[in-house]
Amino acid sequence: MRNRLKKIGCYIIIIVLLPYIVTVFMNGPAVPAGTAVKETSVKVKKDDTELEMPLDEYCIGRMAKEIPADYEEEVLKAQAVLVRTSVYKSIKEGGTQVLLEDDFWTEEEMRQQWGGSRYSGYYRKLEDAWKETEGQVVMYGENLANTPFTRLTNGNSRDGGEVLGSGDYPYLKIKDCPLDIEAPEQIQTVTVDDMDAEVTAMDTAGYVTSVRVGQETVNGEEFRQTYGLASSCFILQKYDGRLRITTRGVGHGLGLSQYTANEMAKEGKDVSEILQYFFEGTEIREVAEIVTNSRDTE
Repeated sequence: MRNRLKKIGCYIIIIVLLPYIVTVFMNGPAVPAGTAVKETSVKVKKDDTELEMPLDEYCIGRMAKEIPADYEEEVLKAQAVLVRTSVYKSIKEGGTQVLLEDDFWTEEEMRQQWGGSRYSGYYRKLEDAWKETEGQVVMYGENLANTPFTRLTNGNSRDGGEVLGSGDYPYLKIKDCPLDIEAPEQIQTVTVDDMDAEVTAMDTAGYVTSVRVGQETVNGEEFRQTYGLASSCFILQKYDGRLRITTRGVGHGLGLSQYTANEMAKEGKDVSEILQYFFEGTEIREVAEIVTNSRDTE
């Protein structure tokens, strides 16, 4: 009887400890609390100041500034992959000490923009999107793709060759974004002091590429930045002694439309389907896989 009780006791102990034993066997013992773990750091520019900060913190800060945090989970994942691709492309081209100049929000800025009541939930959404796509980047062949994005197109995204000029961008083609036309921000109007100005050239998607201002000619993006326009798709009209500028879309119009991507996510499209639509012919790859393959071919 005593031996039987001992056996029963042993079985109970094994059953209780089994999950822990399996975890240790598969992953090794847990790292003791307080053990320092080296994080990947990057050099960034913030308000004319150079800083060094963890890569994850910087990229989540970029996502916070670049896309509405209340967007769908799959489009936030897509944005995470685009940001990671952009950062790794910069590092590959400029080296590990390259200064990353794309703006980002600090946690304090996130609190200010979102409010304290929404901060935790929004930050968690972005952090989850970043972690769930860990290591994923967009590749075209064996190269990191150029992955621009815009908040809202005029109904079509732009052709990469027309916008960027030099380089080979077969994956940046005009894509229909009809849902963008329905967005509340689609059409906006700004009125400025009258001037002698006219649009002199547009690209295939209807975005302005050249504007004559007096005796000078500037490109559409430069004109947009000068007058704080929502988009480089615009028309100029004389109105009541002033110049009225009506824009369509929000942003430069190239690459992924965040608005359409969010609508696609609502319809059940996942991150790979969203990225494949806007960057046709590319594929999502793992950074670790790319590094391994590169070493194998050396």
